[in-house]
Amino acid sequence: MSPYPHAREDRPPTAASRGALTISDLDKSFQIGGQARRILDNINLDVRPGEFVSIVGASGCGKSTLLRLIVGLDTDYSGELRLDGERIATTSLDRGIVFQDHRLFPWMTLEQNIELALLNTDTPKARRARIVADHIALVNLTGFEKAYPHQLSGGMAQRAAIARALVTEPKLLLLDEPLGALDALTRVHVQNELQRIWMTQRSTMVMVTHDVEEALYLGDRVIVMSPNPGRIRHIVEVDLSHPRDRRSPLLHRLKDEILAELTSGADAEEARDNLVHLPSREVR
Repeated sequence: MSPYPHAREDRPPTAASRGALTISDLDKSFQIGGQARRILDNINLDVRPGEFVSIVGASGCGKSTLLRLIVGLDTDYSGELRLDGERIATTSLDRGIVFQDHRLFPWMTLEQNIELALLNTDTPKARRARIVADHIALVNLTGFEKAYPHQLSGGMAQRAAIARALVTEPKLLLLDEPLGALDALTRVHVQNELQRIWMTQRSTMVMVTHDVEEALYLGDRVIVMSPNPGRIRHIVEVDLSHPRDRRSPLLHRLKDEILAELTSGADAEEARDNLVHLPSREVR
């Protein structure tokens, strides 16, 4: 029997060997106007190796702050963050991150941007070209190796950013609203690509998004946060295998039910400008 009882049957055995994230009693405050303001309060979460977890919540609930803590960009917090049992104390190649903006260097080609991530690794230079080529193929950008960022569409540039984050083979990939700047049709396409990449690569992935449909389509679980201060409100298990069908009645039912809960509950004010985006109810 698997040590992870909720692990999907479509996972390969290797997925259980790396990428377990443990968040314990996590609190985070900022000094604002000379006073401490708590941003995150008592966050406890276990992310299973190879799992795709989506995080949603109203603006200001601390979603992106949580990702910054996990990746190691901010170490001023109380509680514990551990990856495969090791305490997270700073940034590491074990953890990659993709932002809403692709952040590719405009003076570098696609392959140069991706190879840059290998600069501080012990990967022999002779192997780098092969690794870069493999990851360009992984995100379906073969043929664009010599293209500069301005020659790529928004969706292509974002896939390049995902390739750059994955080229070091991190145990954990963090995605901070990675598709938020894309138009609707491109966003659907890149969602499909991200699902395919995750199924191929099998890194543990944690994604912040404002789009509940996206969260449900990609996530094994959806972590719903409430604001002021940010807390985990509910955890939604999405009991569907991958790849998923967007027409699934379960996905539509989960979306409708959690939106109905949100718009009639205490978070309705925060959701006023994002009525189609934010879930807030756990459905078993």
